[in-house]
Amino acid sequence: MQEINQNLAEEAGLNITHICLPPDSSEAEIIDEILKINEDTRVHGLALQISENSFSNKVLNALKPEKDVDGVTDINLGRLVRGDAHECYVSPVARAVIELLEKSGVNLDGKKMLVIGAHGSLEAALQCLFQRRGSMTMSSQWKTPQLQSKLHEADIVVLGSPKPEEIPLSWIQPGTTVLNCSHDFLSGKLGCGSLGVHFNGLIAEDDVSLLAAALRIQNMVSSGRRWLREQQHTRWRLHCLKLQPLSPVPSDLEISRAQTPKAVEVLAKEIGLLADEIEIYGKSKAKVRLSLLERLKDQADGKYVLVAGITPTPLGEGKSTVTVGLVQALTAHLNINSFACLRQPSQGPTFGVKGGAAGGGYAQVIPMEEFNLHLTGDIHAITAANNLLAAAIDTRILHENTQTDKALYNRLVPSVNGVREFSSIQLARLKKLGINKTDPNALTEEEIGKFARLNIDPSTITWQRVLDTNDRFLRKITIGQAPTEKGYSRQAQFDIAVASEIMAVLALTDSLVDMKERLGRMVVASDKNGQPVTAEDLGVTGALTVLMKDAIKPNLMQTLEGTPVFVHAGPFANIAHGNSSVLADKIALKLVGEEGFVGKSFLLNSVVVENGRNLKVDD
Repeated sequence: MQEINQNLAEEAGLNITHICLPPDSSEAEIIDEILKINEDTRVHGLALQISENSFSNKVLNALKPEKDVDGVTDINLGRLVRGDAHECYVSPVARAVIELLEKSGVNLDGKKMLVIGAHGSLEAALQCLFQRRGSMTMSSQWKTPQLQSKLHEADIVVLGSPKPEEIPLSWIQPGTTVLNCSHDFLSGKLGCGSLGVHFNGLIAEDDVSLLAAALRIQNMVSSGRRWLREQQHTRWRLHCLKLQPLSPVPSDLEISRAQTPKAVEVLAKEIGLLADEIEIYGKSKAKVRLSLLERLKDQADGKYVLVAGITPTPLGEGKSTVTVGLVQALTAHLNINSFACLRQPSQGPTFGVKGGAAGGGYAQVIPMEEFNLHLTGDIHAITAANNLLAAAIDTRILHENTQTDKALYNRLVPSVNGVREFSSIQLARLKKLGINKTDPNALTEEEIGKFARLNIDPSTITWQRVLDTNDRFLRKITIGQAPTEKGYSRQAQFDIAVASEIMAVLALTDSLVDMKERLGRMVVASDKNGQPVTAEDLGVTGALTVLMKDAIKPNLMQTLEGTPVFVHAGPFANIAHGNSSVLADKIALKLVGEEGFVGKSFLLNSVVVENGRNLKVDD
């Protein structure tokens, strides 16, 4: 059967892969393999060739219905029973039986049909298909006491498993149409009960199995075509949430809590995201993986609308409220694909005079508390990365003040099992210094000192520690007062977390590789010769990138009316570029399609500087 499937698949232009599990695989191991295949977008159909003993409900229903080309899941069977055969996959074996009978000129209307020895999905599919064609259906197992009388009544007999030797052929009446489905497709074993040609009716053994194999391939082709259609842009079929405006208008928090958001996985599916393209955080938030951009790279972008403001008031201007109201009107009321892209608010203003940034009134992002507070932890990741770099700066100064060139070099390029090697980031630093050597043992004493020492001038350090809380008593502090710091102390300060340059980098980056390069170029101080010292010089670029690997993914939420919103990055406009991430914009523009709109809240009140150069709005 595997060879037949392979040949048929090649004719249809399909690729078939056989995944062989050990014979003693447990139920959990089988389900685990099925779940992996469910999430593989390259696979559009899965046929389970496992022993009948392994066919538990858990195993069958672990399979995604849209990949269930054998029609064994409860969802596909339920749709068949309900009469929605065009929306489901029907058992290829059951379809083969019906087609063989109809093509042989057998009129099924009013006939009595008996299914013997079939179980589960095959038995249910056969009965359903025969009943739809006007037949009266009976089912029986081989050891049923009334089997002989049922065989005498039957006009059509379908054998779902091999006939036991103790059941005489004489029980089947001459002229009865018999079909043998006892070929065990799932284990690859042939049925042992060949009936010969003792009857005037149709006898089909190999015919059923061959046709069923062809119909299984047909189901796979249909699944692939359905997947391709889903990849093409279509107008969303959003289930929008109904608003119930009250007068007088309640507070923003009361309005937010009065609305029940739909599950974020439902929203994701409505806007065309695949299951393996989202990472769910709770019930109402999800991160979107950047692999989506590769899948939709040929999709035309939608239209880009900036909702801008200049010189904000202490309480804000209403950019987010206008943006949310605009996309709610377009999507929920005009049925036009539209996406809102907003900044993630800092907890500083949230707990200060300004308050949150989820919009206001009946134009809000919900749930408000989750939007305004931790969300998915992006700002905490920025805080961790920023403070790691700050710690690296002071630690490097301490070690350079207390150790010789040789001791520093041995710490930076240690010997492991007698072997000393430069890392890739160290090789880049050597190249920057004009040292064209790759063997750590080949450096001269002068080159070792040049490589090992950054000679940071403490008075030029611009990189501060951050905290996402308004704490005025941390604006100026003295660090290094513990005796272990050996008298090295200096005046430093804490900034608000979203003022970190890492936040600006997050908002401007377009890939993980690009983010790593931008992080490495960040200038943190100058050396005693006035040359800039970067994060790359400190050798922490990889660590910063690892801390930011999840923060780079945009966060999906929804408005009060259930329309999609990306909340990602939140640099302050007075010291950075004052808008949400480029990545969120790019993904949203692909998802809405050519006729859709992306609304973005944007604050224009500053000159933006990144790595020493002015940025235009286009950047």
